[in-house]
Amino acid sequence: MKKTTKDFLVIGLALFAMFFGAGNLIFPPYLGNLMGSKFILATLGFVVTGVGLPFLGILACTKTNGNFNDMAGKVSKRFAIICSVAIFLAIGPMLAIPRTAATTYELTIQPVFPWMSSMVSMILYFALNLCFVLRPSKVIDRIGKFLTPALLIALLILIIKGVVSPIGIVINTNISSVLSNSLIEGYQTMDALAGLMFATVITSSVIQKGYKDKEAINITIKSGLVAIFGLAIVYGGLMYLGAQTSSILPKDISKTALLLEISKRSLGGYGSIIIGIAMGLACFTTSIGLITAGASFFDNISNGKLPYKINAIVISLVSIAMGNFGVDKIVKISVPVLSILYPVAITLILITLSKGLSKNNFVLRVSIYTSLIFGIIETLPSIGVNGGFIKEFLNIIPLSSIGFAWVTPTLLSLVISLFITKRNENSSSKILES
Repeated sequence: MKKTTKDFLVIGLALFAMFFGAGNLIFPPYLGNLMGSKFILATLGFVVTGVGLPFLGILACTKTNGNFNDMAGKVSKRFAIICSVAIFLAIGPMLAIPRTAATTYELTIQPVFPWMSSMVSMILYFALNLCFVLRPSKVIDRIGKFLTPALLIALLILIIKGVVSPIGIVINTNISSVLSNSLIEGYQTMDALAGLMFATVITSSVIQKGYKDKEAINITIKSGLVAIFGLAIVYGGLMYLGAQTSSILPKDISKTALLLEISKRSLGGYGSIIIGIAMGLACFTTSIGLITAGASFFDNISNGKLPYKINAIVISLVSIAMGNFGVDKIVKISVPVLSILYPVAITLILITLSKGLSKNNFVLRVSIYTSLIFGIIETLPSIGVNGGFIKEFLNIIPLSSIGFAWVTPTLLSLVISLFITKRNENSSSKILES
């Protein structure tokens, strides 16, 4: 095997493991259950934002040496700091970390120990987390190396069994806006935000293997395709299993209960317990990594004024409070947050990847702030701000009915700012010539 082939396969598998979060696996079956016979189109939408966008984020970061602060710093240093803090809070104590704990409780603890309360489970979960976070050990890394393959094998067995022996008939659920709903559901993986923060790891790996400039980008692209292919199979398979439940399970079933029910009907009681335990342990290793990364991040940006150990404890305490809401409630809370962060992240990624726009800081600033403002406006009705003016305003914006009101204004602001830049450049040239 050629060195380049071996390298992009190894890095691709690393990318796969990075995005293969156990918490993410509750969304595809749920989406499949909603979409029914339209699950293929739904898979496409979910993979675009749940896998493709995170990959583009890492690719964009390679243009700034894998450093998100350098990429966001083109807007302003203050923006880079605020954006980084907001993303770390989202993938940390406010959403992602408590979701791992809630998923563990609902998938692993509750089915085996139904008498245990959510609060007790959260306290025990994060106390155990802190044992590893405050005293770093190679044990959890070694466990993690075995858990991801074990969980993947268990899921592949579940998917193959579901393909060979379907648990139900795939029906038409008569749902509309399949693609747009699936694109937005892909936000829930939060992998695009995590990818921006952790791109340094992948970029460093590529550079350490001796690749630079275009060659480094080519290796990253090939590695990304490996990860996308693997995740698309897993997500698509789980979505197909979810589609089989449209005719046999109620629409209001919780996301974790749906996955457990699929496992139980496909593999029997023991099968669902095995998958529940595997996912719980995988969530545990993920939360340890996120707490460690978050505690280190706030230690660094505060220049040590917020010590690592204190950060880890505070993050855990906040996560206990948030985790106690349960998976579905956390997902509901995350919708408006991600609806604000994702437009900014998408705009930043796409402009950074554009050769003609990436060096134009004025265009970048105008586009970013436009996406932020309209992301906030579009989110207001979902948090209870239902002013008549806001509704009327959103109704006249194209794509607002499917959750993408920010797209058209951002594109318009990009074109206008680009026109202004060109006009100023032409004016300067004429003055110099005269």
